[in-house]
Amino acid sequence: MRISTKIRYGARAMLELAFRYGEGPIDLKEIAKKEDISLKYLEQVIIPLRTSGLVKSVRGSKGGYSLAKPPSEICLNDVVEILDGTTQLIECLKDPKGCKKAPFCVTRDIWQEASDAINKIFRSVTFEEMVNRKKEKEGKNPPMYQI
Repeated sequence: MRISTKIRYGARAMLELAFRYGEGPIDLKEIAKKEDISLKYLEQVIIPLRTSGLVKSVRGSKGGYSLAKPPSEICLNDVVEILDGTTQLIECLKDPKGCKKAPFCVTRDIWQEASDAINKIFRSVTFEEMVNRKKEKEGKNPPMYQI
C-alpha cells in the first residue's frame, strides 16, 4: 500500500498549520519552503482542504492560511478522505457490488481487516497529537519521566 504524495503533503501542511495554530494566517510560500514542497503542488493540495472547511484563508499582505478549527478536532482521516476520497485499500471494498466474488472472497475479508486497522489509526490520531509528537522529536517538549 502506498499513501499518495497528495495525502503526505497535505498532512505535512496541516501539521505545520496545527503547529502554529493561534498565530494567525501563514503564507503558503513559508509552508512550502519549510516542508520542502513545491509551491505549485501545495497550492493544488490546499484547495480541497479549504473548500472542505478544514482550512481558512485570508487575503492581503498579512494573509495566508490557518486551521478553521482547533488541531484537537481534526484527525488524519479527515485529510485522507478529503484529498483521496476514500481510505479503502482496494476497489472492491468501496463497492462490493462491482465484484461477483465479493460474498465468497477470503482475500477481500483480509483486505477489509487491514483497511479497518489503518482507518482506526487515521481516525484516532489528531493534529494536536501530531504537534506534540513533533515537539518531542524537535526537543521542544521532552517526555516527562516519573519515578
